[in-house]
Amino acid sequence: MTDNQETGRSERLSAERSMVGGIHVVTLRGEIDHAVKDALSEALLSQDGEGDGGDEGHRIVADLSGVTFLDSSGINVFVQVHQQLSAARGWLRLAAAQESVARVVQLVGLDAVLPCHSTVEQALAA
Repeated sequence: MTDNQETGRSERLSAERSMVGGIHVVTLRGEIDHAVKDALSEALLSQDGEGDGGDEGHRIVADLSGVTFLDSSGINVFVQVHQQLSAARGWLRLAAAQESVARVVQLVGLDAVLPCHSTVEQALAA
């Protein structure tokens, strides 16, 4: 079951949250750079009164299919969120990145730190 809930918006980044099988799916659209790093962090970590995944902590899939640009500011946010969730026995997975964004993720080695999947469905099932 999916329960859509729209969260933080900036002019260049939008985020929509939903729950799928107890996993938060954050669908991101736009550009991720220094100007939107706080909005990105808030979108990923916002609780919104949704289930917390129980003893496992928060489990989040970031759907990057609508992201057209990603710079080091966004990479840093993903690493920080990953570390914070891991410390609380949760996790962050990246999914469905467009080719240009996937290339950045690979070049900086983020895919060695975070699980990256070709589709949201694969990330949810992993």
